[in-house]
Amino acid sequence: MYPKQTIGHVTLGNKVQRALWGVVRLCLFRPFGTKVFRLWRIALLKLFGADVAWSAEVYASAKVWVPWLLTMGRGACVGPHVIVYNQARVTLDDDACLSQYAYVCTAGHETGTPNNARTGLVVAPVRFEKGAWAGTRAFINMGVTIGEGAVVGACACVFKDVAPRTVVGGNPAVVIRSLDQ
Repeated sequence: MYPKQTIGHVTLGNKVQRALWGVVRLCLFRPFGTKVFRLWRIALLKLFGADVAWSAEVYASAKVWVPWLLTMGRGACVGPHVIVYNQARVTLDDDACLSQYAYVCTAGHETGTPNNARTGLVVAPVRFEKGAWAGTRAFINMGVTIGEGAVVGACACVFKDVAPRTVVGGNPAVVIRSLDQ
């Protein structure tokens, strides 16, 4: 797991960039939903600083919070209605896949403080290694690495790293089996 980092203040420049991306996403990204416009969507992400391979796929209905903190390798896929809430870097190595309605969350608030007072934003990156797959409606929490070839089952909630070539499911996710058996 990646260490968490506290962010006390989000700059005005960052807010302006996110607002501009939001307008571009609504007007120029989301309306172009067919495979014909795949390269158009990737070009827009790259224009906003994403490091995305031209062979990757990002569906028009997917919501990427901050493109400049997104890295996608060859053949990686962000499926329909996926939410990538990336206040920290999200990396999808080659052929990694986020199925429909998956939610990747890189931010939250520290708990257990006196009187449960909210502290500053806490962030940590998320990584999907080569060929990793998050199933439908999977939730991936901050700081997690999904190992090479691992599968996160539908509706699973992942709060700890997933070893390579394992299948996990449930809430919280537990190992169901190894893919090497």
